[in-house]
Amino acid sequence: MTEALERFSPTRTAGLERLQAFVPRAGSKYAARRNFDLGRDGHRGVSTLSPYLRARLVTEAEVLRAVLNRHSANTAEKFIQEVYWRTYWKGWLEMRPGVWRQYQSEVTSALNAVQTQSGLRQNWEAACRGETEIECFNTWAQELVQTGYLHNHARMWFASIWVFTLKLPWALGADFFLRHLLDGDPASNTLGWRWVAGIQTVGKTYLARPSNIERYTEGRFANITGLAPEAQPLSPPPTVERMAIPAMRAFDKKLRTGLIVHEEDLGIGHLLDQGIEPVATACIGTRDRLSPLAVAPHVPAFNKLAIEDTVQRFAPRLGDIADQPATPEDLMAWASEYQLEQIVTMYAPVGPTADVLAALSTGDAPPLVQVRRPFDTKAWPHATHGFFRFKAQIPKLLEQIG
Repeated sequence: MTEALERFSPTRTAGLERLQAFVPRAGSKYAARRNFDLGRDGHRGVSTLSPYLRARLVTEAEVLRAVLNRHSANTAEKFIQEVYWRTYWKGWLEMRPGVWRQYQSEVTSALNAVQTQSGLRQNWEAACRGETEIECFNTWAQELVQTGYLHNHARMWFASIWVFTLKLPWALGADFFLRHLLDGDPASNTLGWRWVAGIQTVGKTYLARPSNIERYTEGRFANITGLAPEAQPLSPPPTVERMAIPAMRAFDKKLRTGLIVHEEDLGIGHLLDQGIEPVATACIGTRDRLSPLAVAPHVPAFNKLAIEDTVQRFAPRLGDIADQPATPEDLMAWASEYQLEQIVTMYAPVGPTADVLAALSTGDAPPLVQVRRPFDTKAWPHATHGFFRFKAQIPKLLEQIG
């Protein structure tokens, strides 16, 4: 058992227990303490729910309802906005999937440069190992590698130092996070790094300042020297045109159905409660495809165990259950074996799982029906511009979740 899995048990029960423990602090205490990073054993100012939300072992709607049962929307405003930041990022990328392709291309180009530039390779490896001359950066790098988690404020400082002080390619920093974060996903991770680098909101960067770090670590890191005094935005890539959120189709309860369970949304009770009765269930994992490099073992392990927890809870309603390689060919063979007439799954947003499902839907497999949650369907279309325009919709969105 790795330290990451000891800290974040990959079960719904663990996620709900963490939510219950946090709810009393979700109001004014969260607003006052959310920016303080007190080290790997001092994250009580934030919820640390993100690994569970990432896999939807616990959903955003559940979290928001629990918080609003204890606090007013005004008192819990900062936490509510933080939940919706993840929703906003997902909706923004869902309407611009080409940005994810751009990022993947940048990672490939940067890795090619690492192979040919020895100085770049040495600096990149030192940063990944936490062996630079910047103590706070090294501490965060090692915490991330060992625990699979990093405080959000520390993520911003880390990214800023990576880009503007160490002068490393931003895409390799985003890749480093994806290879180690339990909550890493293509939307919030990629777009967060782009924002720090000044290419998400073009020209707007984030600069890590010694005084800010000292204040919000309560002196853990004092007298910091060597940080970049300014943050000049990087040159932005070509603009990707916005597209509409993909339309959804309905499934047919009368057809012989197979269910695909994946780590993008493990809330399959949402499907079963709508009346599907699968004859077979295929469990797939794609977190090891988030990077062309080796992903930290705790990342796919968390998701494999989270899938097992989900399947165990719903096993009597899932038909024949099997782990399947996440390839269109293997899934088509599975569909043929069970003579499926349709395949149903929870919606997978932009990323490796969506790529597998897209390839499956163009083959000879039965029709694939992805079911998107109303929470996403109602919120994502508002992610057209910056977060502050999206934020204006939050009161209405809260009314819609009940």
